[in-house]
Amino acid sequence: MNVFRGYRHPKLAPECALTIGNFDGVHRGHQAMLALLKNEAQHRGVPSCVMTFEPHPRDYFAALAHKPELAPARIATLRDKLTELARCGIDQCVVLPFDTRLSAQAPQTFIDEVLVRGLGARYVLVGDDFRFGAKRAGGYAMLDAVGQTAGFDVARMNSYEVQSTRVSSSAVRQALGAGDMAQAASLLGRPYSISGHVVHGRKLGRDLGFRTLNLRFSHWNPAASGIFAVLVHGLTTKPLPGVANLGIRPSIEPNDVNGGRVLLETYCLEWPDSIGLEGAYGKIVRVELLHKLHDELKYDGLNALKKGIAQDCRDVRAFFAAMHSETTRQTTRDRI
Repeated sequence: MNVFRGYRHPKLAPECALTIGNFDGVHRGHQAMLALLKNEAQHRGVPSCVMTFEPHPRDYFAALAHKPELAPARIATLRDKLTELARCGIDQCVVLPFDTRLSAQAPQTFIDEVLVRGLGARYVLVGDDFRFGAKRAGGYAMLDAVGQTAGFDVARMNSYEVQSTRVSSSAVRQALGAGDMAQAASLLGRPYSISGHVVHGRKLGRDLGFRTLNLRFSHWNPAASGIFAVLVHGLTTKPLPGVANLGIRPSIEPNDVNGGRVLLETYCLEWPDSIGLEGAYGKIVRVELLHKLHDELKYDGLNALKKGIAQDCRDVRAFFAAMHSETTRQTTRDRI
């Protein structure tokens, strides 16, 4: 998938079949929409294209109002969103910076400059709650009416349901916030995961006896937080079981190297000799969060923290043992 920052790029295809949205999480509803988009693109002989925004429009308006509490928790980083869009087979993605100019753009101007002249849209697919332009003045009806004269078809996709539950980014955020990883996986169509480069940290884990992989994120408010049983992909040919802390580590002083930013800190229960003690730094890993143990805890000193981590490791080993036992029983039943 080709990724473009902005719609003025010489390598962008002259025409496309387009969908527009934030696509936070790329959940099963998004996936159904993207499958339809690909089909329409193939029929028209043009590439499929997703237009998305960074930052999230609600992030922008929360910052503008100096009210960070209005910004939504995010399911995915931009890296993970783009990865999932590529997995869905999308040909190109246009990431528009959501800024003062874009937020003030009239709906008709957006259609003329971006959709028609910028992207050459021949087909535009939107969700049932789609709004666009300054003050959200534009919607499906306007887009459909203008498209008839501007030369592009417009379609609207209704809500997608799983087990009588409407699939939406809000529903995924709610499941992650509640620590219901099974429900989140059902809505996403896959286990919830986060990826990033392994970076150097304070090296405190070494002193505690729990050497960790650190993924650090700037300006990200994740929908999930706490202590999790995880699988780590990207270090070896098979995933490694582990225990992870996603959050701001309240037991560590606020002026440490993490600087109060969100950190995904993972201790692998098995560490392959082939990697070596320093071999993970700089690698891109993907961490699947399978089961939440508990919220972040503030321990009274490093000894208490060390005991807490040891207990988490025992609980995670028990989780994987139970999961393996259930898989074995299911396999036996299937053979019978």
